[in-house]
This record gives sequence, C-alpha cells and structure tokens, in this order.
Amino acid sequence: MKTSIATVSISGTLESKLQAIAAAGFDGAEIFENDLLSTHLGARQIAAMMADLGLACTMFQPFRDLEGLPGPARERAFDRLERKFDVMADLGTDLVLVCSSCSPQAEGDRPRLIDDLAEAAERAGRRGMRIGYEALAWGRHVNDHREAWALVRDVDHPALGLVLDSFHSLARGIPSSSIGDIRGDKLFIVQVCDAPQLQMDYLGWSRHFRCMPGQGDLPLDDWAEAIRRTGYDGYWSLEIFNDRFRAGSASGVALDGLRSLRLMEGGIARPVSTSAALPPKAAPRGVEFLEFAASHDEAEALGAMLRPLGFRPTARHRSKDVTRWTQGPVNIVINCEPEGLAHSFDVVHGASVCAIGLAMDDVPGALARADALKVARFEQAIGPDEWPIPSVRGVGGSLLYFVDAATRDSMWAHEFPNALEPAAPVQLTGIDHIAQTMQFEEFLSWQLFYVSLVDMAKTPQIEIADPMGLVQSQAVESADGSVRFTLNGSLANQSLSSRFIQNYFGAGVQHIAFACTDIFATVDAAIAAGIERLEIPRNYYDDLEARWGLAPELIEAMAARDILYDRDGEAEYFQFYTRAFARRVFFELVERRDYAGYGAINAPIRLAAQARHKPDFL
Repeated sequence: MKTSIATVSISGTLESKLQAIAAAGFDGAEIFENDLLSTHLGARQIAAMMADLGLACTMFQPFRDLEGLPGPARERAFDRLERKFDVMADLGTDLVLVCSSCSPQAEGDRPRLIDDLAEAAERAGRRGMRIGYEALAWGRHVNDHREAWALVRDVDHPALGLVLDSFHSLARGIPSSSIGDIRGDKLFIVQVCDAPQLQMDYLGWSRHFRCMPGQGDLPLDDWAEAIRRTGYDGYWSLEIFNDRFRAGSASGVALDGLRSLRLMEGGIARPVSTSAALPPKAAPRGVEFLEFAASHDEAEALGAMLRPLGFRPTARHRSKDVTRWTQGPVNIVINCEPEGLAHSFDVVHGASVCAIGLAMDDVPGALARADALKVARFEQAIGPDEWPIPSVRGVGGSLLYFVDAATRDSMWAHEFPNALEPAAPVQLTGIDHIAQTMQFEEFLSWQLFYVSLVDMAKTPQIEIADPMGLVQSQAVESADGSVRFTLNGSLANQSLSSRFIQNYFGAGVQHIAFACTDIFATVDAAIAAGIERLEIPRNYYDDLEARWGLAPELIEAMAARDILYDRDGEAEYFQFYTRAFARRVFFELVERRDYAGYGAINAPIRLAAQARHKPDFL
C-alpha cells in the first residue's frame, strides 16, 4: 500500500505538518490549498522541502465549483483552473482534486457537465496535468460516485479520472459493490476516512466528525476490498476533518493515521487474506497481572485496601522490592523499587497502575504486529536470571506486557520464589474490566491503539452524565470477554475524569473492576473487613423497585450493601464501589448474570456519589 495524508488532517503550520507526516512514515502528502496560502514559503520551496523529507506530493486540493456554471462564471472558473496548474507545476504534482459543484449558479444539464469536464481535461492534458473528479455527498447535482464515474467514463479523456472518498460514498449508504463498475486505470487516487454513525447533515458530519479507519462505524472493509478488485495500485490517502485532531499533536495524529491505514490494509473487522502487511492480531487470554508503582508508605496503605477485598501478599520477588498479592486468579504486583520505571512513575503520578500484563498465546506475533504498527517497545536492563517479559508503551506512559500464556505458571514460580502469607479463600473470579481515563483529545488514539494492536473490538460510544459535565466512554473487548478496557474522557474541567487527570498528571487507570459469582457474600466479607464503600442514596433503590419490580427483600439486600443493579432483558448486573485509594484509584466488584454491558445507566449515580466525596479526587 502506498500511503498518503492530506495536510488538512493534522494541526500546525504546513512545514511542521510535513515534518510530522514524514516522521510517521508516509510515502506522500496531499497539499491542502489553505495550508499553502498560510505559509510564507513558496510552492517551489515546499516542493523542495517535501523532496528532502522523502515525500511525494500526491495531489493539490481542493478545486471547487468548476462544472455547470453559466457565462462569465464559467470563464472565471477556467481561469482559476489554469492558475492552479501553475501552482501544481511548482509543487511537483500533476493531480488536482476537483469537487462536484455546490454553486447555486451551477446547472445540472448532463451534456453541459460533460462538455465542461472535457474542456477541463483537455486543458489539463496540454499542461501534463490530471484532474481527479470527486462527488461530494452534498454536491448540488452530482453527489454519488456512480454519477461521477458515469461522467468521467463518458468524457473518456486520459487526463480525467475519478477520486473515491470513503465518506462521500459510505455516508450516503452507496453500495460498495458499485465500485466494481469503475476501471482501475481511471481511479486516480483513493481518499480514506472513517466516521461514527450520526443523523445530521452531510456537510457538518464531514467537517467535524471524520476519524481514522477503525475509529468509526463505516463499513470500510467492504469498500476497500471492492477497490482492490479493480486493480487499483495508487495512493491510499487519509483526508480527515476532526476538531479533536486539529487540537492534538501533529506527530501523534500522523502516527495514528499511518497505523490506521496499516490496520485497514490488513482488515479492520476481518482479516484480508491477500494482505501480508501485518502479522495477524493476537488474541489476549486474560489480564495476567496489574502492577502498582508505590513508595513503602503507599504500598502499606494500598495493602490495607486490598485486604478487605480478599487479597494477601503471597510472595516476594527473587531480587527486587516487589510483592505479589493474590486473590483467586487475580494477581496484583506492588513495586517499591527505588530505581527504574516504576519508581519514576510513582514520582510523577503517585501510587498507581504503571503496567498491565496480558496473557497471550502468540507473544512473538504480538510483538511483530506492534513493530509493524510503530508501537514503541519498552526495554530496560534485567537482572541475572530474571524472566524476560516483553512490553510496549501504553496509556499515559504505562507499560503493556505480553505474558506467554503457556509458561505463566513457570514465570510466577521463577520470579516470586519467596513465600509470604497463605492465600485467602477464593472470592474473586478475575478482573472484569479496567477503566482508563485520558484527555478527550487522546480518546480516539487509544481506542485505535487497542483495536489495531490486539484482537479486540470496540463497543458503541456512549455519553455519561457527570454532575459537572459529560463524559465520553467506550469499551474495547476481547471476543471471549477475558480482557475489557473502558476508555473515558471529558471536555468538562470539573468532571471526575478531568479532575483525575489534573490530580494524576496525565492519563491512567482510574478504576479496576473485579468479577465474582456471589456479590452479596463478597461485599459482606469486604464490609466486615473494614472496606470503605461508596454510599448510594435511598432514592436510587426506591426507583429501582418501581422500575424493575424486584422483590422487596432483594432491594433491601442491595440497599444495605450499597449495591447497584441493571438489567438487559433477563440478564442482570450487580455493582459495588469502594472509596478512592490515594485520591486516584478506586475498585469495583461486579457480578454478571449473562450481562454484556457495564451498567452505564448507573454511572451518573456513582459519579454523583463520588462528587459528594470530592476530596477523594482532589
């Protein structure tokens, strides 16, 4: 795949955009006209810069309102086109994007449109240039790639071809099978984006909500496969309009862009059998461990909170100041080493999750995919006889370890040979999900990180009402549900998510949900052992009784323990929350009875309860 990106897709000056695009590894870039108009460098200087960076200028865009204009307006349009040919010659590109006309003056008479496009193509051909004609979803007379292709086909000029843009076709629900009618040699460039499914006007949807492949809901796999079948071998170029990306880091957005194209090349929702672009996604087999970075004082306080949940310090590391806490199959590692990443993490963030270990069947394959996607590996010196566990950089500078599922028992025995306390009776069945909070602008980037790196799928985005503002939330899940991350971000400065980021100095794990099979017994044991719990108002339980018609004794049992409840058909979900540890991380106990969600309906109740304990998160 030859990769390109339109400069409008990222933030900054044209010069900084091109540097970020080259650093990410793109083959080329489309120059957006406004970016060129905004720089003090001339077109020839930009061309020289792109050559030095190893970037091809894949297209100059956009040229608007060419075809169908009457009299003097038509003459001015063709004069403008000739001037753009001059700019293109200086830029070193032979391709200009001509959008279907939106001018209220434009007429839709088909012979007129054909004549105008034929004249434009003839003028371009004389200059050694090419015109790529694109049907805008909101075009006045041409708003469907089938109509655009019919015009290009009937003009039949070597300098006139088609531009396919995934948004303009898929937002209108045009069947991708129709692409099969297009000749591959007449497809001059392919522009790519994804988008969430929204009910709004096409122009507003396009200008503010486009995103990278894999971040939205458009059926890109079918669309891309239909293009491949035409024999197209040109550039696949991202064209993204998104307010978040314009506010984000140019280098970060550019890297996400390249990663998203590689993901699409190998298949977003299903593998592309003919592609060798990426090693296949490796499936995670569960959360093997969570690692907390902590000072000794913080470790003592964290241990005091883990004990009521049934955890015990069962072993000590062979050579480091690291303790393994266990409860059933759940492993929590507390790292108090005075040097290394964990210590640095604690200095910056305080006691918090600095690493997550995922059990994987194919660790080499996962690492190879990470390398192909330019996911940074983390490497540090390991001591003599230490078990090597490869890792990559994750959310907020934390680590994501890949643990070989086949040898994990040997790993624990080797690394933690020094027994401490005996394990407590089993109360938990695993880690149900891990909630990570991040800046709103980073939300889509980390969603792409997970769905492109490992075999996980995203759920629909939802908005949760915090008493101080809206929070956007989305889960990414493995197929068997053994690994679940919920991602959260908010633009509201005083929401719990934003306060966490301010207090924590960055993105990270805000809460951990443990699974159990009898939440009433597990909560009773935790309360008896002194757990500090989140208090839920009685009004919630009165409404719960009215809403679901639950037995009064069940309502009273939940109210006495501050357990929340949700139902989806016959599937049930029970939740219990602790107060926050160190004003950062809190814990949740959940019992699922065939329930697939996360109790989103209860999130405002939980957030309001936490707001009453605002010092927990200051």
